[in-house]
Amino acid sequence: RLHLFTVILLTMLANKINTRQTAGKATSSCLQDTPHVISRLVERGAYSASPFKGINIRVTPAAAHSARRSIGSSSRVQCRVVASAAPSEDFRQRAPKDVRVLVVGPTGYIGKYVVKELVKRGYNVVAFAREEAGIKGKMKKEDTLKEFPGAEVRFGSVLDPASLRQVAFREPVDVVVSCLASRTGGKKDSWLIDYTATKHCLDAARQCGAKHFVLLSAICVQKPLLEFQRAKLQFEADLQAAGDITYSIVRPTAFFKSIAGQVEIVKKGNPYVMFGDGNLAACKPISEGDLASYIVDCVVEQDKVNKVLPIGGPGRAYTAKQQADLLFQITGLPPKYFPVPVALMDGMIALFDFLASIFPGLEDTAEFARIGKYYATESMLLWDEQRGVYLEEETPGYGKETLEEFFTRAIREGLKGQELGDQAVFGQQ
Repeated sequence: RLHLFTVILLTMLANKINTRQTAGKATSSCLQDTPHVISRLVERGAYSASPFKGINIRVTPAAAHSARRSIGSSSRVQCRVVASAAPSEDFRQRAPKDVRVLVVGPTGYIGKYVVKELVKRGYNVVAFAREEAGIKGKMKKEDTLKEFPGAEVRFGSVLDPASLRQVAFREPVDVVVSCLASRTGGKKDSWLIDYTATKHCLDAARQCGAKHFVLLSAICVQKPLLEFQRAKLQFEADLQAAGDITYSIVRPTAFFKSIAGQVEIVKKGNPYVMFGDGNLAACKPISEGDLASYIVDCVVEQDKVNKVLPIGGPGRAYTAKQQADLLFQITGLPPKYFPVPVALMDGMIALFDFLASIFPGLEDTAEFARIGKYYATESMLLWDEQRGVYLEEETPGYGKETLEEFFTRAIREGLKGQELGDQAVFGQQ
């Protein structure tokens, strides 16, 4: 076990433990990388383990932070504007072609699908992107322009209030859809993107007379134990308190992308790696296309106005063990599991916290380890704080594509389009 711990620790440090979010559930890449590392060790016979019987450990819910968290003046860009009165005309009564929708974060995993769904439904779409966008900035201006036929693509920075006002909001906008999210889940990056950049967009929207703001958030903010969750919650609170603009706050569960990391492992005949007994957490994953469709519904549907909207995919919730069983069923391979004690993550967190006290630059590394444990032990379902339980039946479902259909296609065609980026899931900027 010491050998396993050392290998995983070195792997995390080598990769700087980049994390990614798949819209409602942020999954750290250490959870994606660890199964591959362990699988290789098992293949070589470098590590053996006896069956592990996990214990469900419930963490006491942390109270949502109502006060804005300060991370230093250099990371917080102040943007104070005076909100203008919104016109009395209801844009929802107009034809889609006469409704201008601005999408910020259009090149991310969900953002791409949102832009295309809006265009498909006939809206007047403006996509506001960085000149170098996508995973690791690989998308150049020409690539982004080709990605969104039918939409008007404009380039600028959501971190620059002037760029937003002068470029994104050059003409009046009816609705803003934000698919912005931290690319790493680190503390400063979370406050910079999940809060500050998104707040700049809200401020500019209010100043320029926009009438509705659709926010892609995450269901995991119900139990805020991580910095990116606190940043998202702070923005949600600001949006709800604005008063002069309506909102729809979409909190999705896991994306298919976030639970696809072991498809190739299983296809090769290796064991499915899971924490504890594989039943510590569950989710109702939703496809990127179905989630984009739901977000676009929020643009005009009156029953979604001024609502916080948890949403999952169609059908039942799946634990990690049940996801594994589904993969084995589809592939026809004999079930093989490799349980990893949750205590392994606790050891990593303790170690990185200690190292961060000596080397402040490792602060985010400790946070990434906490993210990894969170998604190994907390369900992406509706949370009942009074009873202290997750509610599968109460978590709304939406869409058509089931997890079984996704796994079947992924095994047959591969995972093109589901590649993990440097942001580990949190929506994408």
